[in-house]
This record gives sequence, structure tokens and C-alpha cells, in this order.
Amino acid sequence: MGLDDKIRNAADKAVGSAKEAVGDATDNRDLRAEGRVQKTAGSTRQAGEHLKDAARDVGDGLKS
Repeated sequence: MGLDDKIRNAADKAVGSAKEAVGDATDNRDLRAEGRVQKTAGSTRQAGEHLKDAARDVGDGLKS
């Protein structure tokens, strides 16, 4: 996983968490839902990057 991807995914998760918290505090269902979506998207992309890294590591291990 590239550093750019790590930063982008972490930022999406953090901003999503913040939106969700503000939505909870202000009883704004739309903002809460938007935060959940953004947080989940960041987590999903991060998981995908981890899978790519693992596949690359397996490939590198087979070459050795």
C-alpha cells in the first residue's frame, strides 16, 4: 500500500468518524449517515490495499 493511499484512507475514516459524531450530537440523521458511509468507504479501501499487499508478499515468497 502506498503512503498516499494510507493517508487518504485514514483521512476518510477520520472525517467520516467526525461527521458521524457531529450528526449524533446534533441529531442530524443525514450527516450521521454520510459519516458512516465515508468511514466505511475508507475502511473498505484500506482492506483492499491490505489484500493487495498480502498477495504481493505471497508472490514474492514464491519467487524466493
